[in-house]
This record gives sequence, C-alpha cells and structure tokens, in this order.
Amino acid sequence: MNSPSRSDPSPDTPDGHAARDLFQLSPDLIHLNHGSYGAVPKIVAAEQDRWRAHIEKNSTGFFKDELPNELRRLAGVAAQRFGGAAKDWVFVENATSAVNSVLASFGLRDGDEIVTTSHAYVAVIKAMRIWAQRFGARVVVADVPMIVESEDRIVAAIEKAFSPRTRLLVVDHITSATAIVFPVAKIVKAAKAGGIAVLVDGAHAPGHLPLDVEAIGADWYTGNAHKWLFAPKGCGLLWTAPARQAQTRPVVLSHGAPDGYTQAFDWIGTRDVTPWLCFESAARFHDSLGGESLMARNRTLAADASERLAHELGMLATAPARMRGAMACLTLRASPAAVANVAAFAAAIRNCCSAIVPVYRFEDALCIRISAQIYNAMEDYERLAAGVRAALQNAAQHGVQQ
Repeated sequence: MNSPSRSDPSPDTPDGHAARDLFQLSPDLIHLNHGSYGAVPKIVAAEQDRWRAHIEKNSTGFFKDELPNELRRLAGVAAQRFGGAAKDWVFVENATSAVNSVLASFGLRDGDEIVTTSHAYVAVIKAMRIWAQRFGARVVVADVPMIVESEDRIVAAIEKAFSPRTRLLVVDHITSATAIVFPVAKIVKAAKAGGIAVLVDGAHAPGHLPLDVEAIGADWYTGNAHKWLFAPKGCGLLWTAPARQAQTRPVVLSHGAPDGYTQAFDWIGTRDVTPWLCFESAARFHDSLGGESLMARNRTLAADASERLAHELGMLATAPARMRGAMACLTLRASPAAVANVAAFAAAIRNCCSAIVPVYRFEDALCIRISAQIYNAMEDYERLAAGVRAALQNAAQHGVQQ
C-alpha cells in the first residue's frame, strides 16, 4: 500500500489562523467542529466547479463514457492510500449509506443478533434496529464505559455481548460522541474467533489516522472523505473484503445490481457525483499539508487543547491522549439547568465566544467535543474556555432560558 505523505509541509505552507485563507470559513467564528462536516478547501471547491461545468457540456457522454472509467481509476487511488485493491472500493454518499447497504445485504435471519456498542453513532443504531426488526433479528448493545483507560476494557466489554446467536458486529473506529479511537484490529480478531462478521464504521478515519483496511481484517470498512480528507460533502467510501462482494449491494438497486459489486455501486441512477470526482484532489491537498505529519500535528494540538480545558474548567476527557486522534470529548461538571437544556447552553457558549463546537448530553453527562485542524491554534481553545466559563456562570446565576 502507498501511504500518505510522511514529509513535513513546505516552509511556506500556512499554519494556524494563517491557514484559514485556504478555506471558505467565516473569519468571524471559531471553528472547532471539523469532525462533523469537515471543511472544503478553496482549491477543491474550484475543482468541483470545474467538474460540474464539464458534465453539463455533455451529460450523456459523461455519464455513459467517462464516469465508469473515472470511478474505477479513483477506486485505485483509494486502494493506494487505504489498502486493498481497486475492485474492493466503491464510492457512497456517506458512511451511514454504506452501513445501510451492508445491513440490507447481509442476510439476517429470525433470531440473529447484531452487536454494537453504547458509543455507536445514533443514526447507525437506529438503522440497525429497523433492519433487525424487518428480519426478526435483534440489536445487542455492548455497554462500553463512557470514560475508558485501556483498549482491553473496550475489547472485553464487546466480547461480553457476544452470544451463539451473534452474526454481525458493527463497531466504530473513531467514536463520534466520545472521540475515542477503538482498537479495531483487536476487536475484529476477537469477533472472528467466534465466527462473527464485522463492519467497521470508520466515518472519521480517512485523513484523521493512518489507515490500512486489510490489516484491520474486517469484512467491511466504511469511511468519509468529506470529514478529515477535505473532500466535498457527499464523498464516502466502502471497502468490502473479496469474500463478501458477491452478497454486497447498495440499498438502491439499479441497472448494475445483477452485474456485480462494483457495477451495482458505481451506478444507482443519476446523482451528483462531483464529490467523488474530487477525491484525488482532496487527497493531494491533504498531502500538501504534510499528510501523516498533518495528522500528527492535529493530534498534538487536540491533546494540548484538551489538557488546557481540563485544567482550566475541571473537565475530564473520555480517554487518554494515546487513545484519541484529532478530537477530544470532555465531560463537564455543570448546573442542573445547563444539563437539562443543552441546546440553550450551547447557544450561550456561541454568544460568549463565537465558537462552533458540539455540546451534547451523553449518559447524563454534559459533553463538549473539540476538533483540531490546520486552521486552529491554541488561542481558539483559550477563547472557548472563556466562553464556557461565562456560560456556566450565567447558568448558575440565572438558569438557562428556555
């Protein structure tokens, strides 16, 4: 596998707030939520515009003659970066779409069990429950503690949920709510020992962590390129092990469905394919900022920022820095009023410091999740700390207004 660039960015590559000019971000806000929706660089947005204009010149010729070859070429680019072969990779709109496709294709039967964890993405848990209900199966949620100190604790909690009826495990690589990097290779090994198939939801992984899907050993791996790899919204990927490709089809079935795995996913009808066509451009931009050195830079900033917030506000991270990437989830001791009305508390933080940051409740704890990207600097998290402090004081003194 050809890994992303390990070299440092060139000396003239901007960093911190100077890098904001590379993006379309509002300068009036503190952007600390890269994890949810990413940020499209100007150069990638221009590439998307170029593709749109090109398609409109001859849509018939493009969709019939150009797109099939281009998608297969870009699948090869994905394979070079993330492992596997081009025939193993297909493009999807997002990881949730891929998860639904796997669940629809898996062949659940009455009495089967799907195991996931209490840290799984809520939309994915909802999808699993609906698909399970349709086939008479059920979803078992492994209770992983909110705050973990070791990888073994996570593996043990998941293994405890397995039973003779377990046929599929759906597990996150990087959890959304708690920002923990799960030891997916260890988890997959434990599941395979029991004959259990594994789908890894790596929505946050591409561009966030070095990634080799074959080394993980799962049956399916899905990720989003529009979060940390700088692709336009709607650029997701699905890797399927060769042994599983004959059964795996998209939820939407169209002309290519009878013809095989890649044919089925490459064409499910007319849609905006420009996010996929920008995959290579986005990956090159990621490399231009350092590739793996960018990932390391972001991990370090997230670790330093979470330590600063923990010290100044008495917050507690859900996992040690060695088990996190470029995000951190911090739990916050807050007034009952703040916990009871999270949306109002989040609005109070925005009003105090103009920070765009997720604030939510997880297992009855108030959480704040920070992200670190090339355009962030420690000053952003210092301003966030001041905003949180002011919002806490307001909640304590007056309650949070409905």
